[in-house]
Formats: sequence, C-alpha cells, structure tokens
Amino acid sequence: MTALTRRSRIGYALGGIASGTYGTVPGLILMPFLTDLLGVEAAVAGMIVFAPKAWDFFLNPIAGRISDRSRHPHDRRRPFVLRAGILLALAFAAMFFGPTAPPVAGALWVLTLFLASATVYAFFQVPYLAMSAEITDDYTERTRLIAWRVVVFSLAILVSGAAAPALVELAGGVAGYRLMAGAMAVLILVGTIGVWWGTRRVPLTREEIASGRLFGQLAEVLRDRDARNLIVAYVLQAVAIGMVLGGVVYVARHVVHDPGVATMAFVCFVAPAIVLTPAWSRLGRAIGKQRGFAMATGVLTVGLVALLGARSGDVTVLLVAAGVVGVGYAGTQLFPLAMLPDLAAEDAKRSGTNRIGMISGVWSGFELLGYALGPAILGLVLSLGGYRASAGDVVAQSGGAQWAIVLGVSAIPALLCAVSLVPLSRYRLDARLRLAADADAASRAAG
Repeated sequence: MTALTRRSRIGYALGGIASGTYGTVPGLILMPFLTDLLGVEAAVAGMIVFAPKAWDFFLNPIAGRISDRSRHPHDRRRPFVLRAGILLALAFAAMFFGPTAPPVAGALWVLTLFLASATVYAFFQVPYLAMSAEITDDYTERTRLIAWRVVVFSLAILVSGAAAPALVELAGGVAGYRLMAGAMAVLILVGTIGVWWGTRRVPLTREEIASGRLFGQLAEVLRDRDARNLIVAYVLQAVAIGMVLGGVVYVARHVVHDPGVATMAFVCFVAPAIVLTPAWSRLGRAIGKQRGFAMATGVLTVGLVALLGARSGDVTVLLVAAGVVGVGYAGTQLFPLAMLPDLAAEDAKRSGTNRIGMISGVWSGFELLGYALGPAILGLVLSLGGYRASAGDVVAQSGGAQWAIVLGVSAIPALLCAVSLVPLSRYRLDARLRLAADADAASRAAG
C-alpha cells in the first residue's frame, strides 16, 4: 500500500483552490448578475447558468477518456491540469467584461463565455480528480488525501464565496462585478500552478492501459451498481447545494434586507468544513466512508430544514442554520470524494483497463449537472413565486416571492438530501474494501 508524504497531500490539495473558486462563484454570483444588473428574467437566467454545466455532463467523460489515453512523458494528468487551468482563469474573467445592454446581448455574451469556461474546466477537473486514484492505492490514505483537499477546497469556497459578493458591493454595479472577476481569476491561477508544481514528484501507482471504444467503456462504467448508487446520491445533494448557493444572495437582499448578510451566511456555511473535516475523516476511518456519508447527510438535512426560519427576517436564525448546514456539508464533501477513487481503482483492478479518467469524468459531469440544475430549479421556483427581475435597481418583492426564495434554499433542498439516503444505502463497495483493509492491516501487524 502507498502512503503519501504531507508535502504530496498539500500539493494535490492546492488544486482545490481552482475547483473551489470556479465551482462556487458562478453559482453564487451569476444569477444575481443576470437578473439584477442585466435585467434578464429569472427563469431564463437559471437556464443560462444551467446550460454550460449541462454541456459538461456530456464533455467530461470524453475529457477523462482523452487523459486516460495520454502518453505524455512527464505525467498522464498534470499537463492537462496546467493548460486548462490557465485558460479557465481567462475565460472566467472575460465572462463579466461583455455588453450590459440590451439584456439579450448581455445574456448571449455570458452564455458564450460560460460555455467556453465550462469546456476548459472539464480538462482541468477530470484529470485532477483522476489523480486521486492513481497516486495512492491505500483505502485509508485516500481519505487522508481527500481530507486535505476538502480543507483547501473549503478555504477556497470561503474566501471566494465571501469575497465575491463583498467585491461586487464594494465597487458597485458593473465595476464591482469586473473587480470580482479579476480577483477570482487570480485565485484560479494560483490553484492551477500549485497542484501542477506540488505533485511533480509523486509517482503513479496504476499502469493499466486505456482500451476499447468510448461508448462501450462508458456503458461498462454505468452498469456498475455501486457507481450508479453513489453518483445518484451525490447528484441529488449537488442539486440541493446548488439551490442554496444560488439563493443566499436573494435571501440577504430580499428577505433579510441586508446584502452584507450574504457574506456572513457564507462564512457560517463554509467555515465548519475547514474546522471539522479532520474530525469527519477520523470518524470515517472508525465507521467507514459510507456510514460517515449517511451521518453527514442527516446533519445537512436538519440544517436545511432550519433555514425555513429565515423567513422571519431574523439574521441570527439564518446564520445558526447556515452553520448547521456547514457541519453536514463538510462530511458530504469528504466522503463521496474519498469513495470515488475507491470506485475507479477497483474498476481498474477488476477490468485490467484504465477507465479512471472516464469514471472521474462521469462523476464530474453528473456533479456539474447537479450544481447546474440547482440554480435552474431555483429560478423556476422564483418565477412561480412572482419574483420581479430588475436592471440594477432594488425592487421590492412580494410575500409570495419571499416565500419562494426561502423554500428554494430550505425545504426543497432538504427533501432532495433526504431522498439521497435511499441510493446511498444500496452502496456495497465500502464494506468490502473495509474488510480487505482490516485484513491487510492485521496481516502486517502479525508479520
């Protein structure tokens, strides 16, 4: 079994700066940018946020397959990470430097640049995820590796998610969004260069060769019952979190009537992941990743239900509930990402074929689809509630629109998380791998 040095774990984890920033800021900022500055109707804005990530649903397995077949002399995955990360930073920044009127011109610009950024993100994120199954073959070490990644990822979410709304409010209007875009592009570049440089001396532990046709290999992956159950559970939760991230600015502006509360709520949501991820990791080593995932989902669901109290406009209720959500979110990020390399490595061992990139691509594609569906569903909920879009001015929202905002970040996401426990309960691989890891540990202790 392959243990990693602390330096290697940190090097890998630095990629979380790029994925955390890009994975958070569009879901948090893009819909308000479209509805409250460009004057795009809420349901249309939701579909604009949805479409590029839905495109990645189809592209990510292809990106994974391409990296599986790589014969680059220095590494199979790292060159993809470097090149795509640089392009991602440029495309993300450009998204906020287009026309602001008429609304259709601004919407088309955002859609085009968001599609471009989503395309290059596929070639960053999929090889990056695939690395976790190739730089160690140890069941427990993967949890430690991902724990480091989740801490850095959560810090990136905290910094970018707190800073992005604050920078927008600081400069105001178009200038605020452009200031924010430049700062976030720098964070993406830092994460890209960090993971590329920090993992340069980590050898690969898997040498299987990619073979077969794309769709045949994809069908093999999707026939795996454990893979399907884990993906379905995670996607349902991604939809839920996407709705919460997309709705927090609306809650702050139109329910609590204090835009600055969005930053405070985001800090309460993400900070527990930084503090408690090591604790969730230790729990996972004691009871297993699947059980840990289920416990974290329960905590997340309770916190989402508690967010119903935000309808009162009480800031304290909102922040406490956001903190409970954050405690559960820490575990729901750690455990599935630690289970993903288990799936990929087990498939490679069983089949003798390198499908690690494809499996990571399928995972990432479904994850992005879930995060994209979240804002799209939220936009539909807001439209049904009578939410009124504007072109820069603050518009008073009706009681129905305020209820739609609160339900969109609480009851509906809570229901999705509760339902995700059904496919998670049918996941069997973790129990088998725990038995094998325990047997190996006992054998080494005896011999």
